[in-house]
Amino acid sequence: MLEIIRTNDPVVLSYAESLMRDFGIHCFIADQGMSVLEGSLGILQRRLMVDAEEAERARRILTDAGLGAELRDA
Repeated sequence: MLEIIRTNDPVVLSYAESLMRDFGIHCFIADQGMSVLEGSLGILQRRLMVDAEEAERARRILTDAGLGAELRDA
């Protein structure tokens, strides 16, 4: 799996995750448990992970949806 977004913004993560589901791309949010442990202070960022085979397609979808600035370098 590859990281395509890393952020503290729960709205961005929720939107991106929803888009991945809508387009049938398997993904998960890594470090979500760590965020809870640190008290949701926003210190630890969470990561949206997708299958390596779907990474480029996921990037295109997220860019088209206006989340291009949130994408990590390939």
